[in-house]
Amino acid sequence: MLPNLLNPTRLQARIVAMYLGLLVVIQAASYWFIQDSVDRNARASIHTELATGERVFLRLLQQNTYNLEQATRVLASDYGFREAVASGDGETLQSALANHGDRINAGVAIFTDEQFQLRASTTSNANHFVAAVQRYARQTQTGGAQANQVEVIDNQPYQIVAVPVRAPHIIGWVGMGFPIGDKLLKDMQTLSGLDVVLMLRTPVGDWSVTQSTVDRTHWQHVASAWQAPETSVGPNDLSLLVDGDEFSGHQVVLPGTPGQPPVTALLLRSVDQALAPYGRLKLTLLLLAAVGIGAFGIGGYITARRITNPLRVLTGSARRLERGDYGAEVRVASRDEIGELAQSFETMRQAIQAREGEIRRLAYQDALTDLPNREQFRHDLRQAIMRTKEDNAPCSIMLLDMDRFKHVNDVLGHRFGDRLLRAVAERLRNEALQPQDILARLSGDEFGILLPRMDAQAAKVVAERVQDAFERPITLDDHTVDLGAGIGIATCPDHGTEADPLLSRAEVAMYAAKQHKAGTVIYQPGLDSSSEESLTLMSELRYAVDHQQLRLFLQPKINLSTGQVVGAEALVRWEHPQRGLVPPMRFIPFAEQTGFIRVLTTWMIEQSAMMSAQLTAEGQPLKLSVNLSTRDLMDQDLPVKLEKLLSKYSVDPTTLILEITESAIMDDPQRALQTLERLHEMGLKLSIDDFGTGYSSLAYLKRLPVDELKIDKSFVMNMESDLQDAKIVRSTVDLAHNLGLNVVAEGVENAKSWKLLAGLNCDEVQGYLIARPMPAALFPQWARTWTPPDTSEEWLGTEFASMI
Repeated sequence: MLPNLLNPTRLQARIVAMYLGLLVVIQAASYWFIQDSVDRNARASIHTELATGERVFLRLLQQNTYNLEQATRVLASDYGFREAVASGDGETLQSALANHGDRINAGVAIFTDEQFQLRASTTSNANHFVAAVQRYARQTQTGGAQANQVEVIDNQPYQIVAVPVRAPHIIGWVGMGFPIGDKLLKDMQTLSGLDVVLMLRTPVGDWSVTQSTVDRTHWQHVASAWQAPETSVGPNDLSLLVDGDEFSGHQVVLPGTPGQPPVTALLLRSVDQALAPYGRLKLTLLLLAAVGIGAFGIGGYITARRITNPLRVLTGSARRLERGDYGAEVRVASRDEIGELAQSFETMRQAIQAREGEIRRLAYQDALTDLPNREQFRHDLRQAIMRTKEDNAPCSIMLLDMDRFKHVNDVLGHRFGDRLLRAVAERLRNEALQPQDILARLSGDEFGILLPRMDAQAAKVVAERVQDAFERPITLDDHTVDLGAGIGIATCPDHGTEADPLLSRAEVAMYAAKQHKAGTVIYQPGLDSSSEESLTLMSELRYAVDHQQLRLFLQPKINLSTGQVVGAEALVRWEHPQRGLVPPMRFIPFAEQTGFIRVLTTWMIEQSAMMSAQLTAEGQPLKLSVNLSTRDLMDQDLPVKLEKLLSKYSVDPTTLILEITESAIMDDPQRALQTLERLHEMGLKLSIDDFGTGYSSLAYLKRLPVDELKIDKSFVMNMESDLQDAKIVRSTVDLAHNLGLNVVAEGVENAKSWKLLAGLNCDEVQGYLIARPMPAALFPQWARTWTPPDTSEEWLGTEFASMI
């Protein structure tokens, strides 16, 4: 869990990080605002303290001045002192000044007459004091005396007090100078809690400290900081940095003599000390922030787990679905949106499981009969072969193909054919097979049977039971159907140890059984030699198309009434370099089975179009007929292909006839009708080939957009000796003419047939009497030199026509 929490790509880590990040930002912002507020409040409080300290300091100076003045008045009012002044006794004055000055802690005491002439002094350098006393006295006399005048004398600030001596008029002045020292500053510090520094400007303009409550070792630092303060907050306020400690200062200029350097008292308040009481608050806030971060971290982790754990369950379910495991139910105990998502996952799982089951059923089970299909049969055969190898016990397979099923399907319809297949499957299961035998439907009317632990002879016994089951007809909807089957047997390991070769050999045996009407045939190596030859021919057929090994042959058609050549039927021959001329019946059926017939048809139409263009250019505009197979009719792109070829060779569509057999139309009448209508709209002529041999109805014939009927040669060749065939030919001719169709009879091999067909009003004929199929290159010359046969000695066809 910890690696997931530390991984920034995980949702859980991002949720916890978001919680903690938001909290840290909020806490940091709150701490900053509180810190800023505390700092501003502390500085505002310091500013208030400094302003109050100024008032306290000035008040203290004023009170000190008053006390000193009263003490000085005591001396000025002393009778003995006044007598000494009156008698001019200098020694007495000197002694009185000294004694009284000591009592009141005066630094300097002087006495001057009313003209401010010095008469007595406790100091030898009293000139400065005399001038100060004179200024003080004159201000007093004018009413402008400052109660707390400070004079700088010998670089020492003094509070000056002057009191007149009256007898009763002013006979002199007593002046006292009191140095401003530690006591006053200490009192100030005690009352206000502020440090006080007295600053004097030196002759060179610098500032020096004379007295201070700050430790003497810091005096020089204070003076330096005073000259270059960090910031100036107001007119008298500034911020100082002394030995790394921040102080807020407020300067108080003490009243002094105008024009003389003033004495400045600097009131200091340590910012660090002012903020110290808030340190506990800050620590408390930090602890609360840490607790909050921890609580939010735990809460975020729990919330993230409540979100991600269900998602992790859903991820696991999705991966199981990806692997094809649809059995595990998706369970998430939540009623929120994630619970809804989990329910959707479960619904999806059930739907996929159902669809997968249906897909598997469709993939491995025949939908019509519910039997295993070819793929499942191959799988079961592989398993049986594996058991054969392990147990050394043979297994056999039987393939059976029903006889006459296509005929039943054509006559009674596909729905009846489907019911018949189900009935056949049920009869095989119930009457011919054992429970361990596996029955499968491999294709339309082809079934497979897997017989575990049976050799060829035992399988032949089962085949006899199958044949016995087909002896009894099957009755459905009052229709009784007689069925048979050709059965082929192959055995493992005698005939192969792989599933596909074994199936192929059983199929070869089955086709041999149907071809020779042998019922049941066990595979032998000699059976598939012809099949292998056919497969080889098919593999070479595409090569033949690409390398011009196919040849176009034409068999002429003659108009009976004029005896002129009116067209020809296009046929294909394969001129193989080793096998020679390969007959069409050797490769056309396989081409139809594999769908390659479409390629052959395209080749034939293109060659016919080229030949038609050549004949037209030579002045012989003849009609050429091309055969279409069932697969061609099912090809919806056939009209487009034809249109391109006709346009490519500039061929008139009416010179091309497409021949279609009845069976090709009846395989899918609706689809065939759509294709034929499109071809008819293009101007192409359509002909029904081998008419009379299929099962088409007149209703379909009426709907088809055909222009021509070709009577099958089986009727034409026997019509001389078989009156029934002659009647069929006549009926066909009459039917076609009544429908407005042209009639072509094929298989004309003698003059009698020619004469008879002429008497029946047949339109055109073709056959060996006229010409055998010839290479296309020879046809134009043959057509120019053709002459009708002499039928004068033959008996008249009209007489025979009257007989039928």
